[in-house]
Amino acid sequence: MIILQTCLDELKHKSVPVYNRVRLLVENKEKQIFVFLNEHHLNTFVDRKREESMNDRNDRAIRVAAKWYVEHLKKIPQPIGNVSLKFITDDKLNKELAKKEYQLNTFNTKELILDFKSQYPELEDMVVENYEDVSTGDKDFIYEEHLSLLQMSSGLKNGLYYQGTLNISNHNYLEGSIFATIDGVETSIKISGRNSLNRGIQGDIVAVKLLPRSEWKCEGDDVVLNEENDNEFEMDRMNVDEIDEEEKSESIAKKLKKTIEPLETKPTGKVVGIIKRNWRPYCGTIEKPNSNQSQTTTSNFQHVNFWAFDRRVPKIRIKTRQLKNLFGKRIIVSIDSWGVKEKNPRGHFVKVLGEVGDKQTETEMLLLEFDVPFAPFAPVVNACLPVEGDKWKVTDDDLLNGRQDFRHLDVCSIDPPGCTDIDDALHARILPNGNYSVGVHIADVSHFVKSGNAMDSEASRRGTTVYLVDKRIDMLPALLGTNLCSLHCNVDRLAFSEITPDAEIVHAEYTKSVIRSRASFTYDEAQARLDDPKLIDPISIGIKTLNMLAKKLRKKRMDKGALVLASPEVRFNLENDSQDPVDVEMKELKDTNALVEEFMLLANIHVAKKISQIFPDSSMLRRHPKPPDSNFEGLKNACKIYDVTLDVTTSKTLADSLDKAVYPKEPYFNKLVRIMTTRCMMQAVYFCSGTLAEPEFWHYGLATEIYTHFTSPIRRYADLVVHRLLAACIGYDKQYSSELVDKSKMSELCQVLNYRHRQAQQAARSSVELYTNLYFKGKTIQEEGFVIRILKNGFNVLIPRYGIEGLVYTSSSPLAKEEEQEQEEKNSTNNNLKKNFFIFDQKNQILKTNEIYTKSKVEIKLFSKVLVRVIVEEAGKQSQRDKLFIRLVEPVVL
Repeated sequence: MIILQTCLDELKHKSVPVYNRVRLLVENKEKQIFVFLNEHHLNTFVDRKREESMNDRNDRAIRVAAKWYVEHLKKIPQPIGNVSLKFITDDKLNKELAKKEYQLNTFNTKELILDFKSQYPELEDMVVENYEDVSTGDKDFIYEEHLSLLQMSSGLKNGLYYQGTLNISNHNYLEGSIFATIDGVETSIKISGRNSLNRGIQGDIVAVKLLPRSEWKCEGDDVVLNEENDNEFEMDRMNVDEIDEEEKSESIAKKLKKTIEPLETKPTGKVVGIIKRNWRPYCGTIEKPNSNQSQTTTSNFQHVNFWAFDRRVPKIRIKTRQLKNLFGKRIIVSIDSWGVKEKNPRGHFVKVLGEVGDKQTETEMLLLEFDVPFAPFAPVVNACLPVEGDKWKVTDDDLLNGRQDFRHLDVCSIDPPGCTDIDDALHARILPNGNYSVGVHIADVSHFVKSGNAMDSEASRRGTTVYLVDKRIDMLPALLGTNLCSLHCNVDRLAFSEITPDAEIVHAEYTKSVIRSRASFTYDEAQARLDDPKLIDPISIGIKTLNMLAKKLRKKRMDKGALVLASPEVRFNLENDSQDPVDVEMKELKDTNALVEEFMLLANIHVAKKISQIFPDSSMLRRHPKPPDSNFEGLKNACKIYDVTLDVTTSKTLADSLDKAVYPKEPYFNKLVRIMTTRCMMQAVYFCSGTLAEPEFWHYGLATEIYTHFTSPIRRYADLVVHRLLAACIGYDKQYSSELVDKSKMSELCQVLNYRHRQAQQAARSSVELYTNLYFKGKTIQEEGFVIRILKNGFNVLIPRYGIEGLVYTSSSPLAKEEEQEQEEKNSTNNNLKKNFFIFDQKNQILKTNEIYTKSKVEIKLFSKVLVRVIVEEAGKQSQRDKLFIRLVEPVVL
């Protein structure tokens, strides 16, 4: 595609945002879109004629440039010269003159798309036409007009409004919040209901007006499955008198007055304007329209609802001519507009990804949803690889260039089974003075990835390797990640530390090195050597020495207040050919896991100290902020019920409390509390040392005053940056990039890497969710679980046997017979949870059976043991995908 400078200049004058989007397309080399600077070309520049409007002059300039290009292409040798040029314009007069004056092959947009229709049928929906007004199911619905940017700016300065990024609840897309500072205190402003959200979408930067205190609402997550039970949610937010008027039932209102206690309200506001939209392409599915929804226009368009995979996004109204081809498919949709009289946003179909339920399609959708770059590495990136390819070897020049030769040491690596991107290796040996020499050797990726080249740019854009259940999206090309930089061949490595028998650091030396690994063990294989007293070979002795020192290091960390937390991690066993999950189990941690962890932490801490000494203003470090005490309130109250006290004053008091958090009747209780504590934590983040005061460098979870990431440069770009900093610190790299000492650029890079890290985590979790659904599909399994979160009309349950968790909706009656349960499950789907069999006691975080619907007296609280039935609910009208459906069978007293 060739875009003329004349057209770009006109576009910039009309809409800068659209102009910027076009420029991004031009900069994407894969799109093959080019700009021809016709205004600066001798044969295509035209002067404005007397009495000729600027618009007519520009149209003529476009025709002249198009004609010149036709003649120009004729002079170019085959095959390029054989390409025909199409002149595209929606200006009727311009089109006619182009054809008449220059005999150009002319098309308007619609004609062009129809010309390509046979080759690309999905383009049919891109034909520009007016969007017919169609009822969205609420004829009288209307939103408040958004304030102008000038009005919002004035209100923000005067303290009338608060600015923040809109975060929508994962369980209820009709509730959101922003973080803002009110009276000097940072707090969350709750935004509840469709009118208050006022067309705000997840991620939008919005201006919020605080409502009068009398209109503030209670905290508590409601579960809203779909738009058809919006009314239930809105009614639930009314006061009792309004419910009485709506229900026309005094008896129910009186009962509700007795069961619902006054609760503490939270700052509540409403969106008055959108400062910046954060719309993006959304992956999902269209719902099958009923006779009322499916309206056919004169252009054979049908109006249907699109449900995004992201539960926080409202349904999007699109029109399409291809309903039969799109239903049951994963598709991409973009939002076009959201008017004040439209209940939901309007958008258009962009692309088909594949069939719903297909593993490859679902995985691609996850990668797109979480913005994970997964395209093959471009030729310009691969051009940065060593010309020798997989035949590259360490040479004598490497040893002469300041590296130490450690190939005589008994080095080994310990990793999970199947690991091919091995970053780290260890060795330990006793010294003549009785001390131990311990080497932590890390792959020298910086030897291959030079700062500023194409591979470096791509690695910084990807930020991290993303691990899914069935595949890995590499940060670096496989030749490096699984071969030249990996431990199973001679590769440059960094660093070792000298340690006393009491694990006290005597001296730490950092050097570029050459090593030769003696063995690559799995955790189980290394554990077998550790457990066998008969094995006294150098490698086995080294592992046992490392384990002895690791235990001492770990004790010292624990004494300082380092936390031992937990998370339910699952491992799938996949069938070799189909890659279908045939078994799921909890990951088991062994002593060798802890052994490796201790020495990686040790290396990271000491490297952080080294680089911060030399580069105090531009070092890339990692911090873990102390969570506010309010994060623990619910957990502390729940623990009190079991005579367990959590002291969250410091990480040390919390660690000690967790050690004592034991409930004799339930062995799993301690791990459950640790899992819950993990969810009270703040997110650890990368930061530039020059942007914060030293006391804020503290890593709360590890109880260390300074920390960084250094030990995984194959899979994390942050570690690669730290390698470059360390190489400059020890004088190995004397001509390092200026970006290493640029505080502003380092800070920007930290923000990018924090984003990529979060997205990778979410993609990995969603991949586990996908394979969990595949494993349970077609099965009905009854298991015991534990309640780990209480919501207003549901609760989250963790099932230890499988390490999975899911949401239980309290819309079905507990303790029902099996046939009654099946009927209730059917009704809960069809009637959209019309009955809630539990009342939410927010003050005590307890769900109590609702005496209106059942005579059973049951209480569900945090840590309650429950018997649940796990099934997979097939993708249907409201479901974006097959999803785990967990049904309460029976609460059990813990």
